[in-house]
Amino acid sequence: MKDSTRTRRPVVKTDAGADLTIGTHLVTGRFGYTHHGLYAGAGKVVHYAGLSRSLRRGPVQEVSLATFAHGHPVWIRQSPDARFAGMEASRRAYSRLGENRYRLISNNCEHFCTWCVYGESRSDQIDALKFWTTNLMATVVNTVRQLAVTNRATCP
Repeated sequence: MKDSTRTRRPVVKTDAGADLTIGTHLVTGRFGYTHHGLYAGAGKVVHYAGLSRSLRRGPVQEVSLATFAHGHPVWIRQSPDARFAGMEASRRAYSRLGENRYRLISNNCEHFCTWCVYGESRSDQIDALKFWTTNLMATVVNTVRQLAVTNRATCP
């Protein structure tokens, strides 16, 4: 899975289901993150509800495209290197229907969709957060070290 192979293309209308084929990885924006689901046909999306609608965890469930979008635009995440596509990706999604083991860092909606399509549980959002956090911590540690060296040099 390479980031350069992923593109976002707006769907004409979130409630129309235009341009969607079974097994399509869908993404919709939320405040500060993106929510992911897999199109299952007939205007339905299978997704890990997680924290997408409230502060309580939700299971893997089938919902309407409009419910999934929750009033936000929906994009298609292109998956040219997909290991599982179409009905096979949809079958994988349905095999986890009702699962209620959502974990923000290790088993979220994006982990679920990449597992359905690529066969690997992964979240670019979490990877980016880990990278950002690691860089921030390195910057803080370096700053503290520099301050300590400066203080030692200026204190008698």
